[in-house]
Amino acid sequence: MRIYVTGATGFVGSYVVEEALRRGHDVTVVVRPNSTTTVGRSTAPVESTAEAVERGTITEARVDLRSPRGIADSLKGVDVVVHLAAAKSGDFYTQFAGTVVATENLLHAMDEAEVTRLVGVSTFSVYDYMSLRSGTMLDERAPLDTSPERRDEYARTKLIQEALYRDFAAATDSHHLVILRPGMIYGPDNLWHALLGADFGSRFLRIGAKATLPLTYVENCAEAMVLAAEGLLVPDSPLDGQTINLVDDDLPTQRVYADLVSARMDTPPSIPIPWPVIRTAAGALQKANDVALGGRAKFPGIVVADRLHARFKPLHYTNRLAKDLLGWTPRHDLATAIDRSIEAQHMMEAVG
Repeated sequence: MRIYVTGATGFVGSYVVEEALRRGHDVTVVVRPNSTTTVGRSTAPVESTAEAVERGTITEARVDLRSPRGIADSLKGVDVVVHLAAAKSGDFYTQFAGTVVATENLLHAMDEAEVTRLVGVSTFSVYDYMSLRSGTMLDERAPLDTSPERRDEYARTKLIQEALYRDFAAATDSHHLVILRPGMIYGPDNLWHALLGADFGSRFLRIGAKATLPLTYVENCAEAMVLAAEGLLVPDSPLDGQTINLVDDDLPTQRVYADLVSARMDTPPSIPIPWPVIRTAAGALQKANDVALGGRAKFPGIVVADRLHARFKPLHYTNRLAKDLLGWTPRHDLATAIDRSIEAQHMMEAVG
């Protein structure tokens, strides 16, 4: 099978490429025309069993998805696309170009090249956290955010991207789609992350302690994505048309996770803030802003209620659907994943 991977030079994409090669697939990786980034070997430690597998081949496609030029030609011979490319920073127009326009161009090119199978990668950011009560289950049936402009550009553009995925699937019976929504993907250089708090000058504000973290280790997540690509090739695939959340087993609380990471590496000096305190403060600020200023005032992201709830609200999560439909069991547990991440960070530092 030939898998076409967009976002292949990114954090998750490099692991997806490596996992696909490890499983013997041929991979076409999308690389921007002027990029000097090397693709095809993640920094994860390699088990001896992986080396016994006949690896697939890798081909570079030098295209910029923000422009339609050359995309269809690069898709020739492809069986399934794993679409990871998205813009995660910049203003709305920058993220719109990197996420929405890029997806539109890719889908049009897939039609032109007669590539009909798509693994569309989305995010937990599309959910409406303000409508969920603390302590409830966030699964694939949870409502999507209808006011993402109150949160951030990333949520807005990823919701539009998901709509494009579904339009693609609905256009003809020959199109096959599965949407994957990973939780927080952690790994090398992303162990101390935004679900723990936020930088505040020389200190780190640790927000909450008891909330369960919707984590998926990058190698576990990459394996699920390749399994999804393989599954779409099965006739009458049960994956077709499904939306699947990706989180690992035995999810830790904020405190448990932070303690495990802090015991293995240096972490920033922290100031703890209880969730109820900052939730109440952010809610009061938002209400005052809406009533007195028509919502026009701009506050730091950490006290914007919609952003705060999306990152820190205590909820529960499940990977039942991913296990049932993908046949996926996260390979690496939490402690092992943290150890592998730190080992990989040391490898990157040694390389320079």
